[in-house]
Amino acid sequence: MKSNMKKIYLLLSCAGLLAAGCNKSLLDTSPHDRYTEETFWKTPEAANAGLVGCYSVLRNAGVYGGKTSNNATALWEETLSPNAYNQTDALSFNSIARGTQMSNTGGIVTGRYSDCYSGIGRCNTFLAKVDEVTVLDEASRRKMKGEAYFLRALYYFMLQNYYGAVPLILDPPDKTTQAQLPRTPRAEVVARVLIDLDSATAILPVKFTGTDLGRATKGAAMALKARVLLYEASPLLNTANDPAKWKAAADAAKAVMNLGGTGYDLFANYRGLFLQANENNKEVIFDVQYIFPQQGSSFDLICTQYNTNAPLLDLAKTYYTTKGLPITDPASGYKADSPYIRRDPRLYGTFTYPGDMYRGAVINATRFAITGYGMKKYSLYDSAAPPKDKSDLKDGQSDINFIVLRYADVLMMYAEAQNEVSGPDATIFAALNRIRDRVGMPHFSETLTKEALREEIRHERRVEFAGEGLYYNDIRRWKTAETVMNASIQGYNAKNIETRTFDKNRDYWWPIPLGEKDLNPNLEQNKGY
Repeated sequence: MKSNMKKIYLLLSCAGLLAAGCNKSLLDTSPHDRYTEETFWKTPEAANAGLVGCYSVLRNAGVYGGKTSNNATALWEETLSPNAYNQTDALSFNSIARGTQMSNTGGIVTGRYSDCYSGIGRCNTFLAKVDEVTVLDEASRRKMKGEAYFLRALYYFMLQNYYGAVPLILDPPDKTTQAQLPRTPRAEVVARVLIDLDSATAILPVKFTGTDLGRATKGAAMALKARVLLYEASPLLNTANDPAKWKAAADAAKAVMNLGGTGYDLFANYRGLFLQANENNKEVIFDVQYIFPQQGSSFDLICTQYNTNAPLLDLAKTYYTTKGLPITDPASGYKADSPYIRRDPRLYGTFTYPGDMYRGAVINATRFAITGYGMKKYSLYDSAAPPKDKSDLKDGQSDINFIVLRYADVLMMYAEAQNEVSGPDATIFAALNRIRDRVGMPHFSETLTKEALREEIRHERRVEFAGEGLYYNDIRRWKTAETVMNASIQGYNAKNIETRTFDKNRDYWWPIPLGEKDLNPNLEQNKGY
């Protein structure tokens, strides 16, 4: 024992002599090849990197997609609705469309839950740590906090919108305190979303320019608030049909319309709105930024080759003729032997059809063999032959940004909510007719009743936003999914592809993923799963 103690003493003595005679940096055991929690939050560059990390989750497969092979989550969202079909069941989107999803389905059911919490964790860490960057000027700090509040609100909005009640976590990730949290009532989560959006609105600038384009702005926070309130006012969540909720949604949308200094307006060309050359135009309020080779998406590959967001006949039949009438109306001028002639121009700006000019050639029914239709929106490919350097884009090589919030949606949200508040009035028709004027469609009849205008607004949302992933959430919040999703889907030739089902007692909400429940038994499962 004494011998051992002597050896230890000699070692300590030698260490003391080295410490006294050598550079003190030799005793610095902090790693020099990586950051630690203690060393990271020191510079403005580190703060910006932390914020960029909060944004980067938007491109994860569970959110809007683009970071994994052949991924195009934002476009596949459309296939959950009667508008489109995902033949390969990529990310399990078609399992949900068929009504066969379970807690162990995986794919988007698992990915959305985990990726949204990943984004929330990064936002929570940023908000907790950015004040430690003492060399950051106060104006920049406030602005960056506003962006983090917006992003946290967006991630929580997505979570509660698909899963309902979820654990509300506002602190940096900590397994010891957070791993066994129960689900927070959905209303409390929504209340927090609105608090964060109000905080963001108070801090954020009206617009960004230069290298800051694509960041969240005051208008983005206000527009997302309008969407949150519109969903809260809709039949799925507003079962008592509380008119105050509709008024709150209308007021929130109107506030965006009245927000000065933004320059928000409708982009003149509907098809051009979704082309790379016109990104960050005056209609875009918030989008997910893609740029190749740093971070591209696979949107063009999905639309032109894989066709896993194939439009369906039900969508094609939905577009009115240029007379502003449904094709079932004898006065519409619709001809069954030339079904794509004299139709709402938004049809031509959204998808291809047999006989259409595409990539410099007339296409036949086998060019897009899954349904006969191919999506154009969010692809550079259209009637003209593509440039040689863009003729065969591969996985991750697309640059087109995905628009999360645009001004046309604000106008539509205002019209829908205000109609529920007051019935038809001049402000509603003014908002709706601006959207129709862009594509040369006739104005709405001002003799419409509240109920009739409601149906027209719902139709208008479907055709205006087809291919943008909004219709699934629309039919959920309107509680019409149980009608329109219990049906067979068809290709251009009216042949059945498959029959979908939707259980009104279960399918309005997604299951809590089984893996999450295995890790946290305190997570109560949604009804029916």
